[in-house]
Amino acid sequence: MPQALKRLGVLGWPVAHSRSPAMHTAAFAALAMPGWRYQRLPVPPELLGETVRALPGAGFVGANVTIPHKRAALAIADEASGAAAEIGAANTLLLGEDGRVRAENTDAGGLVAALEQSLSGDGSSRAGLKGLRVMVLGAGGSARAAVWGLLRAGVGELFVWNRTASRAQELVHELGGSAVASPVTADVLVNCTAVGLGQTANGEASKTPSDLQQSSSEADALNQLALRIDQLREYSHVVDLVYRTGGTPLLNAARRLGARTLDGVEILVQQGALSFELWTGVRPPLDAMREAARAD
Repeated sequence: MPQALKRLGVLGWPVAHSRSPAMHTAAFAALAMPGWRYQRLPVPPELLGETVRALPGAGFVGANVTIPHKRAALAIADEASGAAAEIGAANTLLLGEDGRVRAENTDAGGLVAALEQSLSGDGSSRAGLKGLRVMVLGAGGSARAAVWGLLRAGVGELFVWNRTASRAQELVHELGGSAVASPVTADVLVNCTAVGLGQTANGEASKTPSDLQQSSSEADALNQLALRIDQLREYSHVVDLVYRTGGTPLLNAARRLGARTLDGVEILVQQGALSFELWTGVRPPLDAMREAARAD
């Protein structure tokens, strides 16, 4: 009797840009796991709950969650890990045969792992993230995971800026750090907003959540982040959770000014590997995942 297919996917709106299917498919191939499949699941916010509840009946055992569903996914879940509950957002769901939904968050661990790896390659003797001064842009689900993970990794000071100041204030009140009216000087700048996702590689407008402006130029994109191009000299490391072919306006400007940069693909790989292990019980090959994600 053939083994039942185990299905996974990524829930988002939009989700066409996601490289997760290519990344996980490469891991299945490298590990000789033919009974697994991973796909994009475009779902508008008003249908998220209904869709998640229907997934186990269609053979799904888990799912990733991306913009704009991370906080809603936590609310839908029947239970949550300590990290997901404290962060207040979920990027990974485990779906039981009994229909129960468990929420996890691997965004925090993925960012910390990727940033520690990047820092270890800069020639410094610094141990991990301890004592660093970090500036976080954004206050959504990804920013909450970043703040939670970075504080627990031992950063020295952490600041949060958001276009809506009250959201930044709410985040730091719940998780820690300090809200600021504009980005301040730091060792590391981390963009957790979706600014930069609004263009395809050839400059054409792509679908984005309705609350985001389209960026027609590098200066426009940085303006949405309350940054000037010359201000990027104040950061030795610049991290952008957004990924797209040709790089984001933020990372392209930072590279020209000599900053060490970390893009969203590496963070995607690290958090995806943690999700993969939760679903399958197997540690996936990072090199295969990374190669597939960058080639997609």
